[in-house]
Amino acid sequence: MRLAELSERSGVPTATIKYYLREGLLAPGRQINARTADYDEEHLRRLRLVRAMIQVGRVPVATVREVLGHVDDDSLGRALRLGAAMWALPQVPEPDEDDEYIQAAQREVGALLDRLGWENAKQLTTISPAYRSLVVAVAAFRRLGYDWGAELLAPYAELMHRTAVLDLDNMETHPSQAERIEFAILGAILNEPVLQALHRLAQEEETTRRYGFE
Repeated sequence: MRLAELSERSGVPTATIKYYLREGLLAPGRQINARTADYDEEHLRRLRLVRAMIQVGRVPVATVREVLGHVDDDSLGRALRLGAAMWALPQVPEPDEDDEYIQAAQREVGALLDRLGWENAKQLTTISPAYRSLVVAVAAFRRLGYDWGAELLAPYAELMHRTAVLDLDNMETHPSQAERIEFAILGAILNEPVLQALHRLAQEEETTRRYGFE
């Protein structure tokens, strides 16, 4: 397809597509002549992924380039490609290791991982943005006087593990490795708001069941 058709099918203006091409977010098309290139379904799929990351996920262009670089790196195995791509997404800042609430949160999260038997997660604590995010959140609760710890977190973690199983089961239905990784990245951007919305709807439902509309 030509650029105009790619724009029509994707809903992305041609000027924006040209910008993505210049920034390396989209591979060049097959050159037909000096001014015309041909694009295929792979370009369309990648364009939709880029658009979702930028528009829905609010991911900066430079970060999108880094994430897609990991997605396209054939030298990495599936787990490393997925991990590197996910870790390139925007994350919370490094926590203050001297903060007593951070230290307490690290102990509780460590106890949680022990309780769950998540040995791989334990090995990645020094580099995992997800671990860091959890520590920061638990520390915030504890700073406000809420004693969130391993015992209270465990049931939530078990629910999230079942969610992760569903995520990977869905990912593995896609035929190519690149599609699987792309699906996982898109899931991290779009599925988390879906899960958050479902959580809030469930809270609304359960609240009104227990207390009515008082």
